[in-house]
Amino acid sequence: MRLRLLCVAAACLLLAAACDPVPSGAKRRSQPALVVQRLGATKVSVRYNRPSARGRELFGGIVPWDSVWNPGADEATRLSTSRDLAVGGRMLAAGDYSIWMIPDSAEAWTVIFSRAADVPHVPYPEGEDALRLLITPQRTPFVETLSFSFPAATPDSALLLFQWGETTIPIGLRPR
Repeated sequence: MRLRLLCVAAACLLLAAACDPVPSGAKRRSQPALVVQRLGATKVSVRYNRPSARGRELFGGIVPWDSVWNPGADEATRLSTSRDLAVGGRMLAAGDYSIWMIPDSAEAWTVIFSRAADVPHVPYPEGEDALRLLITPQRTPFVETLSFSFPAATPDSALLLFQWGETTIPIGLRPR
C-alpha cells in the first residue's frame, strides 16, 4: 500500500512539472512569464520572456526601426487562444501563434501573428503570417522590463497591452 501511495505521489509530481507552461528562469537574464485571461468561455494566454532595458536605447537602438522583431527573448513570444478571436477587429482562428512587431518611428507599428508558434525569437518565420495589424503606439511612463498584460477584461472583450520603455501597444480582443 505504501509503495502504491509513493508511486501515485511521484506521478502527481511529474504531472505537475509537465503541466507547468513556464520554464525555469534560473539561468536566464530574461525571466519567463505567462499571462492568462478568460473572455467568457475563451481562454487567451501570452507566454514570453522578459528582457530588461538596463540603460540601453530600446527602439531605434537594440530594436531597429522598420525591421521585424519578436517582443521577447530566447523563444518567440506565443499567444494561444482556445476559441476564435477578433484581434483589432480582424479574425484570428483558435490556436497558437508567435507574435512579431515592426516598430515604426513615425507612424503605426505592424503587429504580426504567425502560425509558426514554437520557434526561436530570431529569425522571423517568413510566409507564416496569420494576421497583420497596424496599431498606433502610445507613450507611457517608463517600463524597465518588457511586459504583456490584460489591464481591462470582460466576458465580451479585453485589452492586451505590450509595454517596454516608454512605448505601449494596445491590442483589442473580442471572443467570436
